Amino acid sequence: MDRITFHHDTVLSDMHMLLPNARHLMTRLNSVGQPVFISKFKILSVGERPDGDDPDKGVPEAGGGHKRKEEDKKVRKDIQSQDGEEGGEGDEEPFLDEDGDLHITHRPRRNFTEGSGRDLVCPIILQQADPEREPEEEQSEDEEDQAFHDILKIEHTMATTLEDVGKQVWRGAFFLADFILSSADLFRGATVLELGAGTGLTSIVVATICKTTFCTDVGEDLLSMCKKNVTLNRHLTEAAGGDARVRQLDWLQYDLCTDADVEFSWTEEEVEDLYSNTEIIIAADVIYDDDLTDGLFRTLYRLCSSFSHSCSIFISIERRMNFTLRNMDVSCDAYKHFSRCLSQLQALQDGRCSFTVERLPADFSQFFLYERIEQLELWKVTSTPLPSERPPPGSACCSSVNNEPPPHVTIQSSC
Repeated sequence: MDRITFHHDTVLSDMHMLLPNARHLMTRLNSVGQPVFISKFKILSVGERPDGDDPDKGVPEAGGGHKRKEEDKKVRKDIQSQDGEEGGEGDEEPFLDEDGDLHITHRPRRNFTEGSGRDLVCPIILQQADPEREPEEEQSEDEEDQAFHDILKIEHTMATTLEDVGKQVWRGAFFLADFILSSADLFRGATVLELGAGTGLTSIVVATICKTTFCTDVGEDLLSMCKKNVTLNRHLTEAAGGDARVRQLDWLQYDLCTDADVEFSWTEEEVEDLYSNTEIIIAADVIYDDDLTDGLFRTLYRLCSSFSHSCSIFISIERRMNFTLRNMDVSCDAYKHFSRCLSQLQALQDGRCSFTVERLPADFSQFFLYERIEQLELWKVTSTPLPSERPPPGSACCSSVNNEPPPHVTIQSSC
């Protein structure tokens, strides 16, 4: 396979299209026949992070530092000097070619030479793995990557249907990861649950700070990919003393599977740990389908109403505007539904727990290379238990996650 085939129902993440100097290496086909790629993402150091206050500053190209800025200034001076030689103030008539068309003086191109400190950007979308490559070479490359503690290796697919978008890497995951790294003290030593983890990128990042991370999603193929990514980056999490565990948690079902014969099932000890110690729940870019949004909020309610302690929930979301025939205008129906769910959750009164909702400012540092657009938002939901009789954590009631809101609460049927 040397190219991506697009269909009418294909969805492709911006992260796979806009990564500069990125080469997506196809490694294998997964169990359902989808091509799997592997990409490397660098955690930016202080000198490499974008500076939003100065438009001339930005993430330097690989090996280039800020030379591009200096070269661009030199090019502008060259153009100005050429303009001065030809007419100075530009008051002469424009030059026309033999057909009478306006002749445009293009910006001069610079030849890339060895030692210039800049990489030649090649328009390679993807590259197929070499079948003749020796296993020893692959092993040596893995060892080389593990020598760096600022590189994440993530397996993912590209151009999937909407049902499989969890297998791609999305901008919201980096946005939430930025917040986690910027607020390390908040996550340090905590037990964290991620809902809809997808490829597991955000779980891997938080596992470098917290004590235990339950990285959850649904689907054997997706969970297998997520587990592979946790393994690929184990040198990062283990060095920090973190433990990332991939487990199945379906928002549309009530039970946590504890059958030891089922892959990605929970142990009784993990269920007890989940309900006794989970202080933080995270979810990145999971708002795109109303039914799944309903399932997400029902799951949040069932979990938090079983906790005997407060819990902070962080949800990153990207508002995606689309033109709809229903409205004959550009709108974001998924975001409107999400907002209604937040409002109803905050207004919920059932005697079990209370919820507060706030939108957090997006002024935290950027640790990954992506376009932080204004449509990215970060929301914090705080659940506080109310005095009442509760089942002990890890009991049969808790393992079933079967605490439904009372019948009058609309969040039970649709948010």
